[in-house]
Formats: sequence, C-alpha cells, structure tokens
Amino acid sequence: MSSFLQSFLDPKKSWLAALHMKSLSKRLRKYGLRYDDLYDPYYDLDIKEALNRLPHEIVDARNQRLKRAMDLSMKHEYLPENLQQMQTPFRSYLQDMLALV
Repeated sequence: MSSFLQSFLDPKKSWLAALHMKSLSKRLRKYGLRYDDLYDPYYDLDIKEALNRLPHEIVDARNQRLKRAMDLSMKHEYLPENLQQMQTPFRSYLQDMLALV
C-alpha cells in the first residue's frame, strides 16, 4: 500500500501531485520563499537543531526571505515579475542536515 501512496504523491507520476507542486511553486515565488523556509523551528526540535548546524550565511538568507515575505504580505503586495522568475522555491538547503540530525 505504501508504494501506491508514494506513486500517488510523486509529481513525476501523478498529474494531481504535479498540479499541486506547480500551484505551491507559484505561491512561494510571489513572496520569494523556498519550501524549506516553511518549516517552524519552534514546532519541531529536529528543525531547530538542523538550523543550528547550518552555516550562518544560509540561516541569515532564510531569515531575510522570511522578513521580506512578511513585509510583502503586510503591504498586500507581491515581488515584481522579473524577481519572481529568478526564485527557486524547491532548491533545498535543510533536507541534508535534517537527514544527519
């Protein structure tokens, strides 16, 4: 049963998962966020530990993205189109460190 579920959730095999991934990517690009930015370090101690082990430059960039997204949200604005196209919402920086933790 788990292989069926994994194939259903894989965007390469399921059109519904691909549609969800495209929609999520579009929403993240509007604010300049990455998917890993959505993890809350106060909710999960593994996330907190992984963030503590990452280099300060990566954590600072994450904090800047979160601040920019909050600012844009409060102003009811989005990033300009040219900056939205430059965003990489699914480039991971946290998953490798989470695997070690």
